Amino acid sequence: MVLPRLDNRAARALFMDRHALAEKPSGGASGADLLELIHRLGFVQLDSINTVARAHDMILFSRRPSYRAKNLKRLYERDRALFEHWTHDAAVIPIEFYPHWHLRFQRDAALLKSRWKNWRRDGFEKQFDTVLQHIRDHGPVSSSDVGKDEKKGSGGWWDWHPSKTALEFLWRSGALTVVGRSGFQKRYDLTERVIETHLCPGNLRCDVEETVDWLCNAALDRLGFATPGELAAFWDTVSVAEARQWSEKALTNGLLQEIEVTCADGKLRKLLARPDLIEAEVPSVPGRMRVLSPFDPMLRDRKRAERLFGFHYRIEVFVPAAKRSYGYYVFPLLEGDRMIGRIDMKAQRDQSVLKVSALWPERSVRWSGARTKRLQSELDRVRRFACLDDVKFETDWLKDPK
Repeated sequence: MVLPRLDNRAARALFMDRHALAEKPSGGASGADLLELIHRLGFVQLDSINTVARAHDMILFSRRPSYRAKNLKRLYERDRALFEHWTHDAAVIPIEFYPHWHLRFQRDAALLKSRWKNWRRDGFEKQFDTVLQHIRDHGPVSSSDVGKDEKKGSGGWWDWHPSKTALEFLWRSGALTVVGRSGFQKRYDLTERVIETHLCPGNLRCDVEETVDWLCNAALDRLGFATPGELAAFWDTVSVAEARQWSEKALTNGLLQEIEVTCADGKLRKLLARPDLIEAEVPSVPGRMRVLSPFDPMLRDRKRAERLFGFHYRIEVFVPAAKRSYGYYVFPLLEGDRMIGRIDMKAQRDQSVLKVSALWPERSVRWSGARTKRLQSELDRVRRFACLDDVKFETDWLKDPK
């Protein structure tokens, strides 16, 4: 049987379109416009590293250059249009999706109880009532407000004091809701004070089949084409077995079809898609150069990015300096529908300078004077976004491809 086929260029463009990168970077970046963008992406991952700007801010800025960090803070903390929880990592998610997180609350509760019960700092379950009562009496808290008489550890996730662990567990299982961050420290409140009563855990029935259906559909909407494993990984709530069962049922009902997608290396990969994808108009991607966050949703699935774009990217934050291939926090470079390299740069705020240490083009990219000018234009936009006065390049910043 000959399957419908997407060539690599079309597959890249359609995938980029689902991630708001196949269009000119422009448009509203606050209020309803910003919420619409986050809804389109599904979620925005939060990360504390601030080499130039935090990851969530870079993700939104790369799509809407008028975006500023205060816009997300307002949407999240004042308007309550977003809530914070986990997908594959901590993220802000449209509040509209909240009912579908009840399954995640249940599964996280079971997982974390099992995983954390053998921690070297035990006793967190005994702190549940104490922590909840403290919040009832005193309002939202951060981890520094509880367990003040408990021994503090080194700060790693494995060495939280029991009340900090209790806070995280109660948040992950739905009893608490994060209402914002001070610096990057979470503030927790009782869920019933934050979320509409009828949506709170215990007041809304969690139908597993309905939730799995919504999560798989929503993942496919944002991926365009996928395997059951990729559908499961998108929100990281559905199991691969559940996603496979959902896919088989959708294939039988004619809601999905199998297609072949040509990878960057020319190999064909069998994937699932909606029947209208093959006939969809392929967007014309603008040639603009953009700096992406290492946590950009288009690159979150590193293997998928490598198959589609031929771009092998791994963040090296946790790699010892001597063993790094590139650098501590190296930003991917997108130009049109191609990943053209990676750049090592940092905001030196004491000098108000964006310092560029190195740039490595991909092997397939011929670096030219015109590309350098496009890079300079993009870095000037990043500089303004980071509230810096200048961009400075180190000597020999342009490196040979690796």
